[in-house]
Amino acid sequence: MPVPDQHIHETATGAALKTVEAHSEQQDLVNPYKKEEHFLAINPKGLVPAIEYKGRALYESLVLCEFIQDAYPEHGLNILPTDPFERARVRLWVDHVSKAVIPASQEAEKQDTTRKELYKALSDLSAQVKGPWFTGEDFGLVDIAIAPWTARDYIASENRGYVRGEVGNGWKEWAERLEARDSVVKTTSEKQYYAEIYGRYLRDEAQSEAAKATRAGRVIP
Repeated sequence: MPVPDQHIHETATGAALKTVEAHSEQQDLVNPYKKEEHFLAINPKGLVPAIEYKGRALYESLVLCEFIQDAYPEHGLNILPTDPFERARVRLWVDHVSKAVIPASQEAEKQDTTRKELYKALSDLSAQVKGPWFTGEDFGLVDIAIAPWTARDYIASENRGYVRGEVGNGWKEWAERLEARDSVVKTTSEKQYYAEIYGRYLRDEAQSEAAKATRAGRVIP
């Protein structure tokens, strides 16, 4: 199932939300297919989110999450463990989310196979959860990476036969905690807002590079 705006959601989820609000100036993006020149100067791909920091540009949502933690340590985000091994382990599972969970084929004849692959990817991920959140007590980078998908997985339930309870390994319980978390709720739009956006994806009409990659089952560029 594609998630057109999940990447902007990632960067605004969790404690990072307060940091973003305190140190940023938002730009309206009325037409997702036509970005302003100033925004394209920050991110030539035209994808959100992107930021300008002291005259220099950065983009890619999860990269920005780490940058926000490093640039503003006084906010105490703690989205990555301090132990080097655990930090590397978290990054491996974030990569798993990006490569195995997010890209889901939209071809009807492949939906059964894709759903099984999705269940395995989610089951493998949730088997690694060490507490209420992925690394234990702290809401961290893996939780941030998967939360936007979780907040919208009802689209897959309504259109692709996906059922949380069929995944196993505690996925359903973790997903419920994620979607109920206050910062996730505050950065999730109303369901009716997504009707037109997801309609284009479900009808294979979306034309962004991210949409094309999603339909082909490739990693989003």
